[in-house]
Amino acid sequence: MAVGRGSANKAMALALILGCILLLHCEIAESAVYTVGGNNGWSFSAASWPKGKTFKAGDVLVFKYNPSVHDVVPVNGAAYKGCKAPGGAKAYKSGNDRITLARGRNFFICSNAGHCQSGMKVAVTAT
Repeated sequence: MAVGRGSANKAMALALILGCILLLHCEIAESAVYTVGGNNGWSFSAASWPKGKTFKAGDVLVFKYNPSVHDVVPVNGAAYKGCKAPGGAKAYKSGNDRITLARGRNFFICSNAGHCQSGMKVAVTAT
């Protein structure tokens, strides 16, 4: 009788593990990947890029750019509006950065002098 219970527990554990894997796979499968700026990449026309697009929390934005000239800095609404990255803000500098969207407003700027003011910034709302 003990052997039967042990087998049932193993089967139950295996079913639970497989269920978790399936849920994780489904969650990942629902995420979309967007290249900011489309074919132009992260550029001075990025501010208008999100228009007409629907984003969800967990979607990934890919920022493609020349890292010797630009960067990407996630900022809050005030820093976005003022085009000024706060001290200690994380700057992405690889030229091919992947950033996962959080629920709500997500703001990004290029922190190099004059770039944000020239339109190198993007705001995205994720539901």
